[in-house]
Amino acid sequence: MDDILFHLAFPVKDLEAAHTFYVEGLGCQLGRTSSKALTLSLGGHQIIAHLDADSASSQKGVYPRHFGLLFRSEADWQALADRAKARRLNFYQQPRSRFPGSPLEHLTFFLQDPSGNLLEFKHYRRESAIFGEHHIGQVGDTEDVD
Repeated sequence: MDDILFHLAFPVKDLEAAHTFYVEGLGCQLGRTSSKALTLSLGGHQIIAHLDADSASSQKGVYPRHFGLLFRSEADWQALADRAKARRLNFYQQPRSRFPGSPLEHLTFFLQDPSGNLLEFKHYRRESAIFGEHHIGQVGDTEDVD
């Protein structure tokens, strides 16, 4: 399944603000556009920002909905964190380490786009934590960290 790309469609309130955030801010490659949508490449995966001016997120905290990328390289994760800071993107959570000292330890930060969508970017210290470590029943934080 290595030749398969992920696709995600999500609502945005303003296409121009979404373009600025995703293309100029994050460095996503811009694909097809229309007056109602932007096709973007996020880490080589297709995401589609669909205009929905009435969309309102009532979500409090990072759960249940967010999306993002897992970096296999800490240097690549750090480069994106540095780019986001340099471009003054809105950090919902600053870069930090989660679960230090555990098999699930990873670096993470959350960004919030202009429509309130949350994006998480992380790098696991142990690759086995991505899909393994089945003996650990924890998924996410026990409390939502703002």
